[in-house]
Amino acid sequence: MAGSEAAWQAAQAGVPVVIHEMRPDVGTFAHHTGNLAEMVCSNSFRSDDDEQNAVGLLHWEMRAAGGLVMAMADAHALPAGGALAVDREPFAEAVTARLREHLNVTVQTGEITALPDDGRWIIATGPLTSGALAEAIRAETGAEALAFFDAIAPIVHVDSIDMSKAWFQSRYDKGETEAQRTAYLNCPMDRDQYEAFIDALLAAEKTTFKPGETAQYFDGCLPIEVMAERGRETLRHGPMKPVGLTNPHQPEIKPHAVVQLRRDNALGTLFNIVGFQTKMKYGAQTEVLRMIPGLENARFARLGGIHRNTFLNAPTLLDAEMRLRTRPHIRFAGQITGVEGYVESAAMGLVAGRLAAGEILGHPAGTPPPETAMGALINHITGGADAKTFQPMNVNFGLFPPIEARGGRRGRRDRYKAYTDRAKTAFNQWLAAQRCDAA
Repeated sequence: MAGSEAAWQAAQAGVPVVIHEMRPDVGTFAHHTGNLAEMVCSNSFRSDDDEQNAVGLLHWEMRAAGGLVMAMADAHALPAGGALAVDREPFAEAVTARLREHLNVTVQTGEITALPDDGRWIIATGPLTSGALAEAIRAETGAEALAFFDAIAPIVHVDSIDMSKAWFQSRYDKGETEAQRTAYLNCPMDRDQYEAFIDALLAAEKTTFKPGETAQYFDGCLPIEVMAERGRETLRHGPMKPVGLTNPHQPEIKPHAVVQLRRDNALGTLFNIVGFQTKMKYGAQTEVLRMIPGLENARFARLGGIHRNTFLNAPTLLDAEMRLRTRPHIRFAGQITGVEGYVESAAMGLVAGRLAAGEILGHPAGTPPPETAMGALINHITGGADAKTFQPMNVNFGLFPPIEARGGRRGRRDRYKAYTDRAKTAFNQWLAAQRCDAA
């Protein structure tokens, strides 16, 4: 995702770009194609609200900057209430086609196994960096790259869901169209069903780690069994919360918990189980997940899985423009820098591509101001975070310079609107300055 966006931004600026993609020559356990920007963990870009949500603001900034990832996400969007979800395969195919068709872009397949000595490079290898390249990075930096474990949620064939128990509804009935209102399927549980599910989940056989290997999970993508281990009510107040939903089969009975599934493709034939990343072994997954009312006979297009994500201690290793301090001709972008999420990764690619192109063309772009979503993320990973406790981070308003209250204390909605208004002004000024420099 980050590499695709970086290549697009540099190519659009007039710089010849070579994309080195190891797939399909060298695969990963999570990817299934050789397409660029293949999505594997989720199909969601999360909230598209650019006035009240930091990731929605990031969407706005990427659109304003002519981002390829957002343009193709919009072109292949699925109904998802107030969120932006995409049809994964057509999305990746479209990103790949646009880049391959670009006159300034060449795509070469094959694995890069060592850090290059000359030229200008952007390493945007994502969370599944190949072993050889990861080892080369470790050898150069003299420090172990940090790591955490990420889990993938299962995907269900919709025609195997029992609709006498499940129903279509977006939480709080968000969405103006019928397609948006039917973007989510809901499976209710009463108290006994929930308690039995938690018991089975805790007892299920899990993926084990190598001796001496400690799992450090990202809180935004915790496996469901890890959440359950934190307390029996954790899931019921997290991905299985029953609020904002009414079961039309039993409207007078409030569900104790609800499992939501979100549309995963444009045809509406596949739905992923929202928030159900898991490290259960495959046999255990089918047994436990079929305990969910409505999924007793579920057929799975993909079961969940767990993989090791590698990322740099960016505050220590990268400068303010995401260059490797020991080799400033190399930039890093995307999840390997310590941002979390498809949108955040692509946004870091967008900035890295513009920074590299600006250097080559003789009019440095400079990083976006810290008042913007992109600038706040870059500031966090390149120095704002404590290097000793650095962990992957989604974009959030806590990373932005504070907004001063005027005329008394602001309410949350007013405060968030103030953040986004300020960010949009600052981002437009950043874009305008680059256009002036280029002229």
